[in-house]
Amino acid sequence: MNLPLFIAKRYLVAKKSHNVINLISAISAIGMAIGTAALIIIMSIYNGFDSLIKSMMGNVEADLVIEPAKGKAFVPQGEVYDWIYDQEDVLNMCCVLQEQVFISYDGKQGLALAKGVDWIYEEETPLKDFVRDGEFKLHRGDVPLCAVGAGLAWEMDINPRFLSPVEMYFPSRTRKISLSNPASSIESVKVWPSCTFALSSDIDASLMIVPIEKMRELLEYDQEVSAVEIRLREDAPKDALKRIQKEISSMLGPDYKVKDRFEQNESLYKMMKYEKAAIYMILIFIIIIIAFNIFGSLSMLIIDKRSDIRTLRSLGADDMLIRRIFVLEGWFISLAGLAGGLIVGIGFSLAQQYFGFIKMPGSFIIQAYPIILSVSDIMLTVGGVALIGYLIALLPVTTFLKK
Repeated sequence: MNLPLFIAKRYLVAKKSHNVINLISAISAIGMAIGTAALIIIMSIYNGFDSLIKSMMGNVEADLVIEPAKGKAFVPQGEVYDWIYDQEDVLNMCCVLQEQVFISYDGKQGLALAKGVDWIYEEETPLKDFVRDGEFKLHRGDVPLCAVGAGLAWEMDINPRFLSPVEMYFPSRTRKISLSNPASSIESVKVWPSCTFALSSDIDASLMIVPIEKMRELLEYDQEVSAVEIRLREDAPKDALKRIQKEISSMLGPDYKVKDRFEQNESLYKMMKYEKAAIYMILIFIIIIIAFNIFGSLSMLIIDKRSDIRTLRSLGADDMLIRRIFVLEGWFISLAGLAGGLIVGIGFSLAQQYFGFIKMPGSFIIQAYPIILSVSDIMLTVGGVALIGYLIALLPVTTFLKK
């Protein structure tokens, strides 16, 4: 039998001579439970919003993007593109020509990120599911159309129901600037708004989708593109992305960059990871503060059990055994709180994840607060809280337990 463990369990459930010790121990356990539950729930909420942001970004960003290592544009040709089309895991591949342009609409001017896309993008883009007003089309017969982000449309008063065109301007790449007539060195094209879409405030504030042929006309290109976007099937194996990315990079060589979603927005995804780590550290610090209640209750317990300590020493118990008894006693208090917090936190997170009983305020793209419970977060919580409880239990033992 493990004697320290047995005695620690008896001390945990036995009635103390001073009721205040029981009260402080209960408060300590409840505090650890609340901290643990809060850590599980808040981390799960962060996972939900993290997944939501990645999902929204996925409607604009492709799984893989081919870009030139130098310069802004290139002509997509060669066997590599035939090889990409032959891959079963590839859903589609489309050409993109993107540039920051000056726009004018019904007397208002501003800047926009104009993204010229081909017919494959027009037919198969997931952006269609986020149309707020109008219908996602880039052609109506021979008339070129455009899809405008809701933020940009609001700022410029762009309405797909009106007949006014959006005029795009860009300095000519082939003509010199004329001081006598500067307008002659600027290219311009017209497109008519077909719809507005809403993804996120950053995207909606600047993005405008236009036919690629109008972007080529504006930028004076023939067949050039600024990127080739590749989307994989939803049921593609997990290793398909890295495999295809590696193969394309090998075939294209160092003159091109093949980026996955993380590499396309490296700063954003890194910031999201750092934010999650910061949230975890802040909540762990709060749990450390809560755990100091255990220091008080265990210190009082050691004082209360001095007669028991003398008895154990007279029976031959050494200091190491006695220290283990009280360390385990303090640790059990934190573990009891940890167990209760896990039950509450996991139960609440699963209920919200599957039933969504707490709704989002206002008009948002989702109805309920997003929550995703992660096994790794549970393990981090268990490890962090258990370690804190153990270290806090060591303090009063080394401080008050003397010969």
